[in-house]
Amino acid sequence: MKLTILGCHSATPRTNTNPTAQVLEIKNHMFLIDCGEGTQVELRRNKVKFSRIKHIFISHLHGDHYFGLVGLVSTFRLLTRETELHIYGPKGLKDVITLQMKLSDSWTNFPLIFHELTSKTSELIFEDDKVEIHTIPLNHRIYTNGFLFKEKENERKIDINAVLNANINVAYYRKLKQGADVKNEEGVLIKNETVTKEPSAPKSYAFCSDTVYDERIIPIIKNTTVLYHESTFLDKNESLCERTKHSTARQAAIIAKKANVETLILGHFSTRYNGHEAFELEAKEEFDNVLLAKDGKLFEF
Repeated sequence: MKLTILGCHSATPRTNTNPTAQVLEIKNHMFLIDCGEGTQVELRRNKVKFSRIKHIFISHLHGDHYFGLVGLVSTFRLLTRETELHIYGPKGLKDVITLQMKLSDSWTNFPLIFHELTSKTSELIFEDDKVEIHTIPLNHRIYTNGFLFKEKENERKIDINAVLNANINVAYYRKLKQGADVKNEEGVLIKNETVTKEPSAPKSYAFCSDTVYDERIIPIIKNTTVLYHESTFLDKNESLCERTKHSTARQAAIIAKKANVETLILGHFSTRYNGHEAFELEAKEEFDNVLLAKDGKLFEF
């Protein structure tokens, strides 16, 4: 599982800070999460192949989280994309994007499929044989969702020496990975656990965009491998949280601790601060395993 931070700051873009956007690579999928201004430039800077992006997830309709979307869709068109593109986001997103395309006479030459979200409870919005994705309802000034990406159970690992010693035909390797017992070349039934190893534990990633401190998300993100949680403010500005519906680094860490996640990544930093070390220090007073997002940073888990 790889996470590339394209932008991790709040409000307006600057020469050295980008608004929210990130790419999650999980089980051969490449998901774009939020799409603030400048996202396509950062995709190029980080050498992300546009053609691999087939699903885009937009948390809410504040500009620093989606103003780069219509530009990216337009670029896909100019690149003569043919593969369909799925966009998941709040109701109204389709109207915004299609109106811009209509008025500029820039309809796509590829299937553009919107999945508009309205539910205020967590729901499954994507699933295949490798991954499932659920919404995480958040408490912000407008309708907002985070997203929980979960690997499905991994296949068992073949112990190649044991398989060869048991004289099992290669045609049965697939069944072995799926946990089945099989017969060898002599017709003897071979127990699966004698020739395979336990699979690696499935990983999960929770993206919690703009939100005030809200413990209602804890059951949804419980035991997540990695949690990205907004941390717009430091303790000294906590009084701004309720009015703006944002969180502090300490509050993000408390959520991480109560949800028993393995790793917390802080992001969505207010540009009022010079440097982010204080965010890490405050969070670590509540939770040990804290990392800081940074534009262009790659995390591997």
